[in-house]
Parts: sequence; structure tokens; C-alpha cells
Amino acid sequence: MCGIWAIFGYTSNLHSYCASTFSKISHRGPDAWRLEYYNNLKNCYIGFHRLTIVDCKYGMQPMKLHQYPHSMLICNGELYNCTRLAEQYDFKYETKSDVECIFHLYQQFGIEKCVKNLDGVFAFCFIDVPRKKVLLGRDPYGVRPMFRVISTSGILAICSEAKGLVAIEQELNGEGKILEPFPPGTFEEYDLLEDGKVKLVRSQKYFSPGDKPSFKPFLPYEDLIPNDHQTNIRNLLQMAVKKRLMSDRKIGCFLSGGLDSSLIAALLVKEAKKANLSYKIQSFSIGMGDSPDLRAARMVAKHLDTEHHEIIFTEEDVERVLDEVIYCLETPDITTIRASIGMHLLSKYIKDNTETTVLLSGEGADEVAQGYIYFKEAPDPETAHKDSLRLLKEIYLYDGLRADRTVSYNSLELRVPFLDLQFTNYYLNLEPRLKQPKDDIEKFLLRSSFDGTDILPSDILWRHKEAFSDGVASAKKSLFVIIQEIIEKRLPEPFDLDKAKLKYPHCTPLTKEAFYYREVFEKSYPKLAGKFLPYYWMPRWCEGVTDPSARFIKNYAATD
Repeated sequence: MCGIWAIFGYTSNLHSYCASTFSKISHRGPDAWRLEYYNNLKNCYIGFHRLTIVDCKYGMQPMKLHQYPHSMLICNGELYNCTRLAEQYDFKYETKSDVECIFHLYQQFGIEKCVKNLDGVFAFCFIDVPRKKVLLGRDPYGVRPMFRVISTSGILAICSEAKGLVAIEQELNGEGKILEPFPPGTFEEYDLLEDGKVKLVRSQKYFSPGDKPSFKPFLPYEDLIPNDHQTNIRNLLQMAVKKRLMSDRKIGCFLSGGLDSSLIAALLVKEAKKANLSYKIQSFSIGMGDSPDLRAARMVAKHLDTEHHEIIFTEEDVERVLDEVIYCLETPDITTIRASIGMHLLSKYIKDNTETTVLLSGEGADEVAQGYIYFKEAPDPETAHKDSLRLLKEIYLYDGLRADRTVSYNSLELRVPFLDLQFTNYYLNLEPRLKQPKDDIEKFLLRSSFDGTDILPSDILWRHKEAFSDGVASAKKSLFVIIQEIIEKRLPEPFDLDKAKLKYPHCTPLTKEAFYYREVFEKSYPKLAGKFLPYYWMPRWCEGVTDPSARFIKNYAATD
């Protein structure tokens, strides 16, 4: 996890903007930072905040190589096939940094084949001075974030998080495209003009959910067993975890006790033993009192023999961090904010109390494997499949955003095996009916793929889906109820929907809770909700449901 920042073609108050905006993402890379003004380019600054994970000695950025002395790279990413690419194409690496392969792929094949050959997660800016080009690229699911501002006058600014660009966007107000996320699975090519300004010449989508990756896979396709979906799913997910052991820092895992995080934890422990890691895997769970999540995670940790940490949080903790979480997230989305509070508090604990820096989690499973409870209401398999694709196209705005921001805000790195490109390609291209809930059990195919392996206790493997608010708290008093009580104290006056519609016509807050989130959001990101949030995340096919919590869906099974 690192932070990238760059600005091209900007002349007014450049030094002051560098000082005031570049530092906004220092949490993404506390180990070192560098801000460079490149002599061969006019009006161009390039910055990098480093969290050291791979190649502690030579991995600093902006990266320059002796082979290509007039080009440079800033990249926030983990590229798991960097060694395989060197063997495949006979690349001669100067460093042990995984992102160096971007140099060689681009120089040998160009930008399109470069991004298509990357197996991992990334957001990068590559400056090719001899060809006078600026190249941007982002991974297929947007696991690593990037924002940009483009003006009609030829100014381009990019940053890992929006908070590093807000001041620049406000200065350029009315001069072109507003601050927005760079789209996942996309690369862009800009001409670099003599005065340092840029001109967009190519913007291309290179990947959509379910596409077959172009790179040479870790698990050869010929090794997949025809029609044995359960074995293939098991082997592909295990490989997805194995390749994510690439790290010079300690690796641990989030463990809620639910299916997704428990599977990843189990596979991580298994692969860590095979790799003979010199330390015991740490697992981390959070809850209020003796919540359902804490009890389930305790059972899993005992089964896996991890070094387990339980963090108890209180209503006072929620009240203390609520506004900070909204600033950290860069969204006013209701369910994203609710689900981020526990993850934010847990990440802070890990940062302050352990040496674990890299964390694996179960994010992405609900989108890929139709795990949300509302999928039980899907009218037919094809419609359910299409909604799974929609969720994956938008995951960078919701669950992916939550996972990245809460972890990176606390200077940690998150890895998400369920969004592995080979795994998702296989799973998403199965016959739609196979992926639907069965016997009123969501993710039946995924669960059954590990049934009988003893990788997890049966009670965990077949544990019903919890709404996050119930999992970390209880069904008697859900987390969102606690939040609403806090907001009621802060905004005691009655909620006026008509005034909310006038003030916020896009994604109008329909409740006092949503209105409060929007008010806090606007303080740091004024008039940007339209670009950051297309609509509030809500369950589908659930007539009469107006709150995003799964608790209000008729098939919800939580009883704790």
C-alpha cells in the first residue's frame, strides 16, 4: 500500500499546492516520501509516499532504471507475476521491486499489452519523456484507488485519494472535468506538450468482470478438471491466496467468523506453513461485548491455531470516530459508512499494537459468489448473474472503497484473494443456476467446494450470512441503531425531507442518518457526491425495503 500523486501543466502557486495536497495522503506510505520536479519537464511534480512491503532497499519511487534513464514510474500496487514475467520475456531486473515489470512490459509491448499482462492490483502513472507520453492505468476491479482532475487548459492531476486533489479541483473549477475516480480496468495515454501540459489521446477499457486474463496463469488452465467445479474452485482460491504471500513484512488476516474471511484465513494458514514462514499468522476480529462475530472468530482461530486478537469497541468509540471515518472513506454512502467503523477501529489497533502490516480479507466474495441475502429474491439465474457483474463493476465505489480506505488510513496493506482475476473468471463463467442460493443457503457452491475438507468447522462453513451491523453488535441492538442514537444527539431537530431535496438533489438523503453523513462529507468534499456516488448501495428485489441493512430482508436469518 502506497500513495501516488502527480500534477502536470500547472503553473499558479505550484509549490504551495504541492505542500498542501501531497501531504494529505501521507498515511498511505509512512516509511518514506519523495517529491520530485523533473528537470526535463516543465511544470511537473511527481510524488510518492511509501509503505515498504517488497524490496525494502531498492523499491523507492519515483522509480527510474539505468536501462530507461529518461522514464519514471509511480505505482501503488502488488504484481504477483513479476518473476514469472521476467522468465517468460527474459526481462533483466535492476531491483527486487514487483512493479519494475511495468517498465519492461511497456517498453517492449506498449501500454495495452502492459496492463493486460499484470496479475495483481495497481494504479500507476508512467512518464515516458523520450516519447513525450504520460500513461495511466488501474487494475480491473479498482482494488487500488486513483483519482484524477483534467482541465480544458491541459492540466492533469492524479492522486491515490481524492483528499489530495480537492484544493486543485477547486482552483480549476469550471475549467473541465471535475475530480472523479479513474475507472477500473482502464488505461489512458496523454501527449506531453512542451509547456508541461497534456492532451488526452487515448482512453480504453481493457477488462470487464468475467473476462479471461491475458497473462500466463499460476494454475494452468489445462490443470482444471472438466465439470469438477468444486475441486477447481478450491484449487483456484488456494492459488489466489498463495500468490499473495509475496511480502517482506508480516502477513495476517481479518477474521469476522463469517464464511469469507474464515476461508481466507484457513487457506492463509495452510499456505504459510508450506512456505515455512518464520512467524505465526495473526488473526484479528472486532465486536461489541460478546457479539456473534467474536464468538465465531474465536472458534475459527482455535481450529486454525492462529495468534488471535479480539478487539472490543464501545458506543463511545463509535461516537468518537464517526466523522473521521467519513473523511477517511470519501463517500456519504450509508451502508459503506456503517460497515467501515469496525474495520477502521480494528486497523488502528493492528497498526498500534502489532508488527503485522499486510492483511488478507474476504472482500469480494459476496459480489462474485452472490453472497448478499437479497440474492435469494432474484427472479431467475440470469438476472442474478447480471447483478453479480454489476456489483463487481461498482465494487470500487462501495465495499472495495471501504476495504482500501479504512486499512490504508492506518498505514496497512490489504489483499483480497476473492478478486483474483483467474478465480473470478472461472467462477463468473459457470452456468448461472449453479451460483444461486440453494436450500435457502447463499454461496452454496462456494461452501460445498470446501465441505468435507476439515479446513473449517462445519458450523462456520455453513454459518448463515450476518448483516455487518448485527455481526459486530447484536440483533437486540444493531450498530446502525447505535449510530442513529448518536446522530439524534448531534441533530436533535426534526429531519426536513423537503429541505434535504433542495440542498442535495443528487442522492438526496431520505433520513436524518443519511443527511448527517452528507453534511460531514460536504465539509471535506464539497459538491463532489455526484462523481463519487452514483446512488446509495441498496439490496435488489426487496419490495418495501428502504434501509440497506440486510436485517430488513425477509430471508434474514440472524438470531443472536
